[in-house]
Amino acid sequence: MTATFLCGVALLSACQSNNRQSETSAGSGKSAALQSMERVAIAAHRCWFASQDPAFRPYRMANELNSFTGRPRFLLVPAKDFEARPLLVVQAEGNSSAVEVFGPLMNEAIGRRISSDVARWASGNNSCGGAA
Repeated sequence: MTATFLCGVALLSACQSNNRQSETSAGSGKSAALQSMERVAIAAHRCWFASQDPAFRPYRMANELNSFTGRPRFLLVPAKDFEARPLLVVQAEGNSSAVEVFGPLMNEAIGRRISSDVARWASGNNSCGGAA
């Protein structure tokens, strides 16, 4: 599953448009938002799901990194209802590498952990950190 996820991220990233020069990072062809969200999504998948972290077993990750709105993101949804309203949204936008995190899970006990994990990953530190 990890290999499939990483292949999916790579494939989705390859589909991103290179036409918006104002939103791209120098030389990469990817917006700062997409670069940041790729890093965060890969770390989230590895640390929360591939590791089988019990705190995240009730959820599944839905990637939307190939957003044509310039707002790459991923969602956490209930594991047993993939079509349900997202419980967590992690996104970035445009030429900023700043990552936003919001949704009902942020009001739960796990919210602090999510905030610290995402902030760490967005800053370039890919370590998994601690439990909730």
